[in-house]
Amino acid sequence: MDRAIIQDWTDSTVALKSGENRDVRYSVYRVGRTYFLEMRDRGDDAHIHTLELPDGMKLDRPSYEVLLRYVLLDVIAA
Repeated sequence: MDRAIIQDWTDSTVALKSGENRDVRYSVYRVGRTYFLEMRDRGDDAHIHTLELPDGMKLDRPSYEVLLRYVLLDVIAA
């Protein structure tokens, strides 16, 4: 199936608990009926995580950025 871009690559600086920031870029896309949020490191474009969004979850940009923070905190803690 083809990938439909919902939000093209967007740069963001995410504040973490420890007072540090993480520079990332993210994209939201749909494959079939499933939405994904993909995060990459802004410096070297290394893949950080791809999150499958729950059914019907289509958010606005500020909501995606809040979600980024929680996913990053979870990925870093793992």
